[in-house]
Amino acid sequence: MSESTAVRVDPTNERMLKAWDGDDGALWAKRAQRFNDGVAAYRDTFFAAADIRPADNVLDVGCGAGQTTLDAARLAVDGSALGVDLSSEMLGVARRLAEQERVPNVSFEQVDAQVHPFAEARFDVVISRHGSMFFGTPLAAFANLARATRPGGRLVLLTWQPLRLNEWITTFRTIFAAGREVPSSDPALSDQLEIEELLNSAGYTDVRCTAVNKPMYFGQDVDDAADFIVEQHGGRLSDLDEARRAAAIEDLRADLAEHQADRGVFYGSAAWLIEARRP
Repeated sequence: MSESTAVRVDPTNERMLKAWDGDDGALWAKRAQRFNDGVAAYRDTFFAAADIRPADNVLDVGCGAGQTTLDAARLAVDGSALGVDLSSEMLGVARRLAEQERVPNVSFEQVDAQVHPFAEARFDVVISRHGSMFFGTPLAAFANLARATRPGGRLVLLTWQPLRLNEWITTFRTIFAAGREVPSSDPALSDQLEIEELLNSAGYTDVRCTAVNKPMYFGQDVDDAADFIVEQHGGRLSDLDEARRAAAIEDLRADLAEHQADRGVFYGSAAWLIEARRP
């Protein structure tokens, strides 16, 4: 039996399991450091809000290759950090890093956080850096997380703001549409009022959304960034002929060149820093 079939997921999350424990997860595992570098500018703001204390027990939802979980474990030196994700390959990377970096108070589990039976009131802090946007039924998922958060415990999330505020998303969607209709859907958990209503309904209180704008890193130069972005998004060009694929990649390279700075290629991004408390 494969690891994917062994994971209990809500039926609404089966598609996410197939993706994250399949090709998407394999790519993110392979490129784990680059994905971490991409959003590194958000790190200090995120962990300042999380305010993890030495004795805290922390849950990291959608932990991926484990960087945020390891960072949390280092702060909770007398407590613990548990990272959960659907991707067995990314969790494999996370476990190897924990061993290499000798972080003893961290663990990782391949579970669906929407339905996993976490111990009630187990965690002092629940965090998720862009990992909480993929639930099939968000209300059920956050209600499950609220049940696992101790009274007075904290929830801290990073999610993307609407599409129009994220230059990197709009640019790459347009380029890889290559003249076809450009997808226009906003990322999940990008509407402030909906976020507040969702978390209040799930059992959290004192919900606060703070707009944070940071540059996202995509590579040290045009060649490096183009290789990374095409590896991630190039499948969207697979139904085009060779000439149109080549034209789209040239458009990408030209745009990357316009975003080249001394320290690399950067695009504007906009996130919500979401904070809430379990009453």
